[in-house]
Amino acid sequence: MTISSSIKIFKRGLIAVFCTLAFSCSSDDNRINNPNINPLSFSIDLNTNFPEYKILQFPGNAIYVPNAGVRGIFVINTGSSIRAWEATDPNHVPNSCSTMNLNGVEANCSCEDNRYTLYTGQDLNQELPYTLIEYRVSENGNNIIISN
Repeated sequence: MTISSSIKIFKRGLIAVFCTLAFSCSSDDNRINNPNINPLSFSIDLNTNFPEYKILQFPGNAIYVPNAGVRGIFVINTGSSIRAWEATDPNHVPNSCSTMNLNGVEANCSCEDNRYTLYTGQDLNQELPYTLIEYRVSENGNNIIISN
Protein backbone atom coordinates (compact mmCIF):
# COMPACT_ATOMS: atom_id res chain seq x y z
CA MET A 1 0.00 0.00 0.00
CA THR A 2 1.39 3.37 -0.97
CA ILE A 3 1.31 6.54 1.07
CA SER A 4 -1.03 8.10 -1.48
CA SER A 5 -3.62 5.31 -1.12
CA SER A 6 -3.31 5.43 2.70
CA ILE A 7 -4.06 9.16 2.64
CA LYS A 8 -7.11 8.58 0.42
CA ILE A 9 -8.43 5.90 2.79
CA PHE A 10 -7.79 8.18 5.77
CA LYS A 11 -9.64 11.08 4.08
CA ARG A 12 -12.60 8.83 3.24
CA GLY A 13 -12.69 7.61 6.82
CA LEU A 14 -12.69 11.18 8.13
CA ILE A 15 -15.50 12.14 5.76
CA ALA A 16 -17.53 9.10 6.86
CA VAL A 17 -17.04 9.96 10.55
CA PHE A 18 -17.95 13.62 9.95
CA CYS A 19 -21.12 12.70 8.02
CA THR A 20 -22.16 10.21 10.69
CA LEU A 21 -21.73 12.80 13.43
CA ALA A 22 -23.43 15.58 11.48
CA PHE A 23 -26.50 13.55 10.59
CA SER A 24 -26.91 11.63 13.84
CA CYS A 25 -26.89 14.59 16.21
CA SER A 26 -30.25 15.45 17.70
CA SER A 27 -31.22 19.08 17.79
CA ASP A 28 -33.40 21.00 20.20
CA ASP A 29 -33.38 24.06 17.93
CA ASN A 30 -37.16 24.43 18.12
CA ARG A 31 -37.01 24.52 21.90
CA ILE A 32 -34.01 26.84 22.07
CA ASN A 33 -34.88 29.21 19.24
CA ASN A 34 -38.57 29.74 19.96
CA PRO A 35 -38.80 33.34 21.25
CA ASN A 36 -42.37 32.83 22.49
CA ILE A 37 -41.83 30.17 25.15
CA ASN A 38 -39.13 29.58 27.72
CA PRO A 39 -39.79 26.06 29.07
CA LEU A 40 -39.47 25.60 32.82
CA SER A 41 -37.26 22.92 34.27
CA PHE A 42 -39.31 19.98 35.55
CA SER A 43 -39.48 16.23 35.86
CA ILE A 44 -42.66 14.25 36.32
CA ASP A 45 -43.34 10.52 36.68
CA LEU A 46 -46.53 8.98 35.33
CA ASN A 47 -47.35 5.47 36.54
CA THR A 48 -49.52 3.76 33.94
CA ASN A 49 -50.94 1.48 36.64
CA PHE A 50 -52.84 4.52 37.98
CA PRO A 51 -56.31 5.05 36.44
CA GLU A 52 -55.58 8.59 35.18
CA TYR A 53 -52.59 7.37 33.13
CA LYS A 54 -53.72 3.81 32.27
CA ILE A 55 -54.88 4.76 28.74
CA LEU A 56 -51.24 5.50 27.85
CA GLN A 57 -50.68 1.74 27.80
CA PHE A 58 -52.58 1.65 24.49
CA PRO A 59 -51.55 3.17 21.13
CA GLY A 60 -53.46 6.19 19.88
CA ASN A 61 -54.35 7.54 23.32
CA ALA A 62 -53.34 10.96 24.61
CA ILE A 63 -53.80 12.82 27.89
CA TYR A 64 -53.33 16.32 29.26
CA VAL A 65 -51.20 16.60 32.39
CA PRO A 66 -51.46 19.92 34.26
CA ASN A 67 -48.76 21.27 36.59
CA ALA A 68 -45.82 20.41 34.31
CA GLY A 69 -44.01 22.51 31.74
CA VAL A 70 -45.30 26.03 31.12
CA ARG A 71 -49.04 25.34 30.79
CA GLY A 72 -49.16 21.58 31.20
CA ILE A 73 -48.14 18.82 28.82
CA PHE A 74 -49.77 16.48 26.34
CA VAL A 75 -48.61 12.87 26.41
CA ILE A 76 -49.39 10.38 23.64
CA ASN A 77 -48.71 6.72 22.99
CA THR A 78 -47.90 6.72 19.27
CA GLY A 79 -47.71 2.95 19.05
CA SER A 80 -43.94 3.01 18.67
CA SER A 81 -43.09 5.40 21.50
CA ILE A 82 -44.42 7.76 24.14
CA ARG A 83 -44.07 11.45 23.25
CA ALA A 84 -44.66 14.53 25.40
CA TRP A 85 -45.35 18.09 24.22
CA GLU A 86 -45.76 21.51 25.82
CA ALA A 87 -49.46 22.45 26.00
CA THR A 88 -48.86 26.13 25.18
CA ASP A 89 -49.22 27.13 21.53
CA PRO A 90 -45.61 27.67 20.38
CA ASN A 91 -46.61 30.32 17.84
CA HIS A 92 -47.50 33.09 20.27
CA VAL A 93 -46.50 34.36 23.70
CA PRO A 94 -48.31 32.59 26.56
CA ASN A 95 -51.46 34.46 27.55
CA SER A 96 -54.91 33.78 28.99
CA CYS A 97 -56.01 31.63 26.02
CA SER A 98 -52.74 30.07 24.80
CA THR A 99 -53.15 26.79 26.68
CA MET A 100 -54.28 24.39 24.00
CA ASN A 101 -57.12 21.89 24.25
CA LEU A 102 -56.70 18.18 23.69
CA ASN A 103 -58.96 16.86 20.94
CA GLY A 104 -58.20 13.16 20.43
CA VAL A 105 -54.65 13.13 19.08
CA GLU A 106 -54.62 16.84 18.23
CA ALA A 107 -53.87 19.98 20.22
CA ASN A 108 -55.99 23.01 19.35
CA CYS A 109 -55.40 26.63 20.33
CA SER A 110 -58.56 28.45 21.43
CA CYS A 111 -57.26 31.96 20.69
CA GLU A 112 -56.15 31.14 17.14
CA ASP A 113 -57.10 28.40 14.72
CA ASN A 114 -53.78 26.60 15.22
CA ARG A 115 -54.01 22.79 15.26
CA TYR A 116 -51.15 20.36 15.83
CA THR A 117 -50.81 16.60 15.64
CA LEU A 118 -49.41 14.95 18.76
CA TYR A 119 -47.74 12.27 16.64
CA THR A 120 -45.17 14.66 15.16
CA GLY A 121 -45.75 18.08 16.75
CA GLN A 122 -46.34 19.66 13.33
CA ASP A 123 -49.20 22.05 12.73
CA LEU A 124 -51.80 20.38 10.52
CA ASN A 125 -51.56 23.03 7.80
CA GLN A 126 -47.73 23.07 7.96
CA GLU A 127 -47.65 26.83 7.62
CA LEU A 128 -46.59 27.97 11.09
CA PRO A 129 -42.97 28.81 11.99
CA TYR A 130 -42.79 26.68 15.16
CA THR A 131 -43.75 23.11 15.94
CA LEU A 132 -44.82 21.93 19.38
CA ILE A 133 -42.07 21.93 21.98
CA GLU A 134 -41.17 18.33 22.78
CA TYR A 135 -39.98 17.11 26.16
CA ARG A 136 -37.69 14.17 26.92
CA VAL A 137 -39.41 10.88 27.70
CA SER A 138 -37.97 7.72 29.19
CA GLU A 139 -39.74 4.59 30.31
CA ASN A 140 -38.95 2.32 33.21
CA GLY A 141 -41.46 -0.49 33.50
CA ASN A 142 -44.88 1.09 34.08
CA ASN A 143 -43.35 4.51 34.78
CA ILE A 144 -43.08 7.23 32.15
CA ILE A 145 -40.56 9.92 33.15
CA ILE A 146 -40.98 13.27 31.37
CA SER A 147 -38.50 16.13 31.77
CA ASN A 148 -36.73 18.93 29.99
